[in-house]
Amino acid sequence: MKKILLAVAALAMAMSVNAQKKTVELFVSQGFQGPECYEKVVLPVDGKGYMTIFNGENFDGWRGYGRNKMPSKWVVEDGCIKFDSKKEGEGGDIIFAHKFKNFELEMEWKIAQGGNSGIFYLAQEVARADGSGLEPIYISAPECQVLDNENHPDAKLGVDGNRKSTSLYDMIPAKPQNAKPFGQWNKVKIRVNNGKVEHFQNGKKVLEYTLWTPEWTEMLQKSKFSEKNWPVAFQLLNNCGGPNHEGLIGMQDHGDTVWYRNIRVKELK
Repeated sequence: MKKILLAVAALAMAMSVNAQKKTVELFVSQGFQGPECYEKVVLPVDGKGYMTIFNGENFDGWRGYGRNKMPSKWVVEDGCIKFDSKKEGEGGDIIFAHKFKNFELEMEWKIAQGGNSGIFYLAQEVARADGSGLEPIYISAPECQVLDNENHPDAKLGVDGNRKSTSLYDMIPAKPQNAKPFGQWNKVKIRVNNGKVEHFQNGKKVLEYTLWTPEWTEMLQKSKFSEKNWPVAFQLLNNCGGPNHEGLIGMQDHGDTVWYRNIRVKELK
């Protein structure tokens, strides 16, 4: 696909919909550093307004966090995005390189035995103050936990199960906890609308909270991301989404094999 350098004014037209063909055009960022370089991707849109952001065949629109390409340990397999822990090569977290503000995100995932991963939203690519690279994605973005609850030790850590599947990691437990075992598909939906966030797992609403409120700040202060324990993480998460309250969708390389499929987003007004 042709790479396009866009002026800031042109970004106001970052999305256009072809009503007849039921597709949407998005401009996705091609790299973190240097001139803003964007690439156009054309995505199918269903009758309910959901755009499919992974086509099951290649990584159009996707790249590594803070990189201009996909890490080689992430592969396309049987219509899924797979992190292959046994594959030689380069790992790291990945992102769909277009920022969303108010949206519903749906996908299915399954995890290998004893596995751990995560889904990020409203993420930013943030440079470290000392110039040594990027801060990790998980200190700028809320994380929806992806976990084998029965076999990974993280399920027993945290408070009241707030590190189990589909929990807001280390802050709010997903209840009811209705995750399916490793090797089986789970469906997750995340809705972000003017600061109100809801997580759904396998058809059930399991948590809700509101960003950018005193309650959100209080939750952070009680977590591993508190101002005392991790000042940079506290600052970034307390203002997650940046000044425009928008950000990237990402998946975590936690070193364990995981699969994602049927990834789609509907933008909310």
